[in-house]
Amino acid sequence: MALWQRRSKRTHTGKLLRSPRKKRKRELGRDFVETKIGSEKKKIQRTYGGNKKVKLQKAEYANVVTKEGTKKTRILSVAQNEANRHFVRRNIVTQGAVIETELGSARVTSRPGQHGIINAVLME
Repeated sequence: MALWQRRSKRTHTGKLLRSPRKKRKRELGRDFVETKIGSEKKKIQRTYGGNKKVKLQKAEYANVVTKEGTKKTRILSVAQNEANRHFVRRNIVTQGAVIETELGSARVTSRPGQHGIINAVLME
């Protein structure tokens, strides 16, 4: 499924905007990467301008920030996810999700599907 990312077809008052040109390939978005819990699996994708994005498909560990410092800990499960309530049951990690780790509950601050890593802050 392709996602076209362009401006709205209407103004804030409701007037219909007419496009001066057709769609461009560079405006095409990509599908959402569902980062799950399991042995680590990454995918490197070429983006616009020859840059690269590391897409994290599966993750086993997270970098959790505590008062003492940052520790790499194992992810046990997803406890809460504001993005979609069904992601908890399927153990899908997104930014803002609350994960259960060996240190306790932590909130994810990175975007695993685009950054290729899971960074989290320990909740107290």
